Amino acid sequence: MPSSLIKKVFPVVGFELQYSPLWKVIMRKVVYGGACSLDGYLAREDGSVDWLMFNDEVAELMKDSWSRFDTILMGRKTYEIAMANAPAGAADDSGIGTYVFSTTLDPSEHKGATIVANRAAEFVRSLKAKEGKDISLMGGGVLAATLFEAGVIDEIGFNIHPILLGDGIPSFVKTATQTDLELVDCKPLKNGCVYVLYNVKQ
Repeated sequence: MPSSLIKKVFPVVGFELQYSPLWKVIMRKVVYGGACSLDGYLAREDGSVDWLMFNDEVAELMKDSWSRFDTILMGRKTYEIAMANAPAGAADDSGIGTYVFSTTLDPSEHKGATIVANRAAEFVRSLKAKEGKDISLMGGGVLAATLFEAGVIDEIGFNIHPILLGDGIPSFVKTATQTDLELVDCKPLKNGCVYVLYNVKQ
């Protein structure tokens, strides 16, 4: 997936590394986030993100954030929104591995991504155990709920926009468990957005 598209549709997720003294290695983190409205929507109901706000300050924050990732996880709907917003003929120059969780997509038709059909939590655990940078979970409240319940998400980072969409694609959906968080960073931006980053308490 083109890096320019990734950064446009899913800006700013977070930055922090985790050191595990028990294993004496740097563990890969899964960070869920992106941009959302104040009422918690990732996009309008039709998938459009025309309400996203950009300026130099956001661009710098995005640059710092994206340097930590080499892997992206998406649900089918989020992936389809991203592809629908992709410029015609855009090439994949990101160098970032993309995994899409879907039971309906045909892998042969999506050369720029690896389609994962089942056992999402188990698959993500296996990714975390591999060498590499951190892992970004982009959008997809339903996929996020599955991974929250499995305990494989480590951070939540959102660029919260000063708008109430009223309806759309939610960043969070109902889960069977409570997730406790610890605030790491809260940064108001000049354009009225607020960037927040939380650790997930395991």
